[in-house]
Amino acid sequence: MKALLSIKPEFVEKIISGEKLFEYRKVIFKRPEVTSIVIYSTMPEGKIVGEFTIGSIIKKSPEELWEETKSASGINKKFFDSYFANRDIAYAIEIIEFKKYEEPINPYQKERGFKAPQSFKYLSDNSRLCAV
Repeated sequence: MKALLSIKPEFVEKIISGEKLFEYRKVIFKRPEVTSIVIYSTMPEGKIVGEFTIGSIIKKSPEELWEETKSASGINKKFFDSYFANRDIAYAIEIIEFKKYEEPINPYQKERGFKAPQSFKYLSDNSRLCAV
């Protein structure tokens, strides 16, 4: 099973370049069968651009998580601290085997009434929102 994540274009570029090897989240999916993440690059791009296999999912206090992942975070400490302000638990999804789609997918054309997820959305493996 896959999950669709909304990610800002600036961070999508860092994932593509290999600079960002962790995707940070305040909440995480509950289904253990999720093994890959499909990336929706938010506006102004508004396209699904690729997917990656999940390595590990790290759950720690924000301070501990930063120490463990900062060298491959693709973000600065100020942004990290702001994102996890007033949180006791933080998550980092390890990005492995990123695959950029040859042709980005316009989800608004593929799925009637598509709405970008605030945090994530489960997708079936044969979803029209994934490349074959």
